[in-house]
Amino acid sequence: MIWDVALQRRFEHAKRRFDLDVRFASDARRLVLFGPSGAGKTQTLRIIAGLTPADAGHVRIAGRSFYDRAAGIDVPAHRRQLAYVFQDYALFPHLTVVQNIAFGLQPGWRNPSREIRHAAVERWMKAFELLPVARHYPGQLSGGQRQRTALARALVAQPHALLLDEPFAALDAALRARLRDELADLQAQLAIPLLLITHDEADVQRFGDRVLQIDAGRCADTAAAPALRPAAAAS
Repeated sequence: MIWDVALQRRFEHAKRRFDLDVRFASDARRLVLFGPSGAGKTQTLRIIAGLTPADAGHVRIAGRSFYDRAAGIDVPAHRRQLAYVFQDYALFPHLTVVQNIAFGLQPGWRNPSREIRHAAVERWMKAFELLPVARHYPGQLSGGQRQRTALARALVAQPHALLLDEPFAALDAALRARLRDELADLQAQLAIPLLLITHDEADVQRFGDRVLQIDAGRCADTAAAPALRPAAAAS
């Protein structure tokens, strides 16, 4: 089983309450959480990554247990080796492209040297055609270059799985289509499990080997993309 997730978390803010109760199990290499804004997609992904705590449940990916409340397991985010790409890419504005990518290999929060040379960093810069902008800062990059830098930083440490939060939302339509194809080809080449959250049906059609529709903090299986027909609740 690649994905075995059961999570509960209550969020309270300004006298408003949101209860997240998401459960799914799947052997799909490409899994999509599809739903509207505010459905609980990002919070689910953050809990899986270890960035937000859960109240109960478990997270198991490809046979590894990262969180299990009943068993007392809670692996810190930096030790889960799950590559998380934020919707806004979360690049460090004061670091160059090569430094941002190398940060994925750094223990703690030390900034890599501007002159760093590392085979894995150079491999991913070459793979994503970032060598010409290696010394540029994020503010000097195009949207596509920023996304490639974020992906390279996520992949450089050889993660167990790739978690993507609306990875194409900030791009124009033509660039979205091209980068979807690039990412799909890369994921197939690496054979790395991928969990993508989106509200865009085009993402579902491209990546939805299995689709889970999420709304109001609850999750249900759907038919394979592109049908998106609600079915019975996932066990």
